[in-house]
Amino acid sequence: MRKVLILGAAGKDFHVFNTCYRSSDAHRVVAFTATQIPNIDGRRYPAALAGTRYPEGIPIHPESELPDLVRRLGVEEVVFAYSDVSYAYVEERRRLAEAAGASFALSDPDRTQLPSTRKVVAICAVRTGSGKSQTTRRVAEVLRAKGRRVVVCRHPMPYGDLQAQEVQRFGSIEDLARHRCTLEEMEEYEPHLRRGNVVFAGVDYEKILRLAEKEADVILWDGGNNDTPFFRPDLWLVVADPLRPGHELSHYPGRVNFERAHVIVVNKIDSAKPEDVESVCANARARNPRATVVLARSPLTVDDPRALEGRRVMCIEDGPTVTHGEMKFGAAWTAARRLGAREIVDPRRSAVGTIAETFRKYPGVEQVLPAMGYGDAQLRDLEATINGSDAELVVIGTPVNLTRFLKISKPTVRVTYELEETTRPNLEDLLEAF
Repeated sequence: MRKVLILGAAGKDFHVFNTCYRSSDAHRVVAFTATQIPNIDGRRYPAALAGTRYPEGIPIHPESELPDLVRRLGVEEVVFAYSDVSYAYVEERRRLAEAAGASFALSDPDRTQLPSTRKVVAICAVRTGSGKSQTTRRVAEVLRAKGRRVVVCRHPMPYGDLQAQEVQRFGSIEDLARHRCTLEEMEEYEPHLRRGNVVFAGVDYEKILRLAEKEADVILWDGGNNDTPFFRPDLWLVVADPLRPGHELSHYPGRVNFERAHVIVVNKIDSAKPEDVESVCANARARNPRATVVLARSPLTVDDPRALEGRRVMCIEDGPTVTHGEMKFGAAWTAARRLGAREIVDPRRSAVGTIAETFRKYPGVEQVLPAMGYGDAQLRDLEATINGSDAELVVIGTPVNLTRFLKISKPTVRVTYELEETTRPNLEDLLEAF
């Protein structure tokens, strides 16, 4: 049997194993690696999920050990199975694998797409932070208004007990606590739940899909980062971001989404330069001429706009968007600039513990505080970083209100945003035809 090492980040890697390797007599997965997400290495993919061929489960190692793992475990093939990285980054992993003596492959998006008995609408992106979550909410709103039963299946974020997270169903806000969700999970699930959408997530997406089919007329695949869909889409949407023009071609696997999608939503046209919007549209015409292009804006709503004027503020943004997503700012920073904040406080000055480590790992993050919350300790560090700053006001641009989880000692203002199409056909027109 060919020995395989799967490079991952606690999400796509497990799905690739489940769909391509778990029952394969020609391969044996000897290990996973982990990166991007803190505290997910040093675990095991449990035997209960790995199947009878893996009675001891499968170990998960840091990706930094890649060359040593290839040599020590006799790895013959390294499979890359995570998202939101540049093609140059992927090629560097290829060089490391090949130099250590193994072949290198990307996971096959078609082999990992499960067919459904229901209609599937997939919402993906070219980069994390492009606006796919608000696009998914918009699609769900349109379908529900047409009388369709909608179930949202979210890209995996299994950062806790993998066996306990095999299949998760969220029908209410209370389910978030029952499943011991991290801040990152709550940011994705809660906005759907508040709109009455049932959400499924977990580890085994074959089981998740079959349960979701029992409750849905239409299944929405709500992608993570810029990953490809886990379910075979009947309608495939990708959200492109003109604030990062060119990334739709330079990052993996967002380019796969961009070149294969049926609909390309060019979001944030109210914040981006016109020439950057046109650049993304030109790439869409050149690379995916059959796709319908929809232009959209992301208008901001601030619960107390006057509070920002003349104040020294700290801006808190969605964590993944400004870390490995490489965005320099988000909704909070944009609102602060538009509404006359006197100064945007540098959060690095008060950063402690794991938050300080985050700034060291992502030196491009400067003027905003990533809302990292992968565990209780990190939430405490986030709270201490906020309260230790000299800001007069905290501007929260995350999808959930952080004051529910943190004891913030300063006044706060929330910034929210939704998708608003500006061209026809818009999403409602396209869904009507679909």
